[in-house]
Amino acid sequence: MAKKTSIPCKSPFPTAKQDAAIVSSKLDTPQSESPSYRLAYDDFDFMMRDELRPVRLQLELLKPELTQIEENIQSTIVIFGSARISDKDTALKALQQVEESINADLNNSELTFQRTIAQRLLAKSHYYDEARKLGELISLSKESTKQTLTVVTGGGPGIMEAANRGAADVGSKNIGLNIVLPGEQKPNPYITPELCFQFHYFAIRKMHFLMRAIALVAFPGGFGTLDELFEALTLIQTKKVRAIPIILFGESYWSKLINFDMLVEEGVITPCDRQLIQFAETAEQAWSLILENYSINGDIHNNG
Repeated sequence: MAKKTSIPCKSPFPTAKQDAAIVSSKLDTPQSESPSYRLAYDDFDFMMRDELRPVRLQLELLKPELTQIEENIQSTIVIFGSARISDKDTALKALQQVEESINADLNNSELTFQRTIAQRLLAKSHYYDEARKLGELISLSKESTKQTLTVVTGGGPGIMEAANRGAADVGSKNIGLNIVLPGEQKPNPYITPELCFQFHYFAIRKMHFLMRAIALVAFPGGFGTLDELFEALTLIQTKKVRAIPIILFGESYWSKLINFDMLVEEGVITPCDRQLIQFAETAEQAWSLILENYSINGDIHNNG
């Protein structure tokens, strides 16, 4: 019996884009030029109303999701870290600029403080190299995990740039989840353009960080890094998402910043909660911890 060939069924209805084009071509009367006559989904002013916030939240969730499905993004490793930690050459130039300013104004205490900060950022510039190396290791993951893992960052400069750069170094797709901020943050140049997203809502952005994550690596950072880290820890602790390894890069930094053992001793978290956190000092060590968890858990599952 001959094999039947299926013919795609074309919808008898016009598409939303086609209807919008038809309406646009007929805006030649006072009635049709009225805002009330515009199609709701084609009316920018209507879509921006405060009452439409729930709709915009849905759209912001759906757009990156559909794109990642189309790009066959299945499992990701999230890398957080400060936007202010740059590569060594950039950090050294910043320090030299401060030194030159101090030489021109020896009594300026503010410049002296800036020099201290520049020195500390230079000392942390090796984290940029490690994040770049980790991005590369993750992007070559198919050799170890039999599937492709994708690097995802907040899309900005510093540690985020380094991780995206490591993935780009080996020609791998990588993701940037940017957020609209006043006078700050533009996409770093190493993100795969088709996977460079921009968010208005922090909540939806943080949800996308975890939806496909099989591990999270946090490099030294500030408020933003802490916010994203504790969001993930809280969701895992409360079993709102399945457990994934949380790896903090640079134990001396994190131990100085957060006394996790004190939280256990005070009874506000349990010893099991404390064990959610692991430390790494090198990209190879972080990758080894991720692979160890992968081996224990076997299959990789997505968070819902």
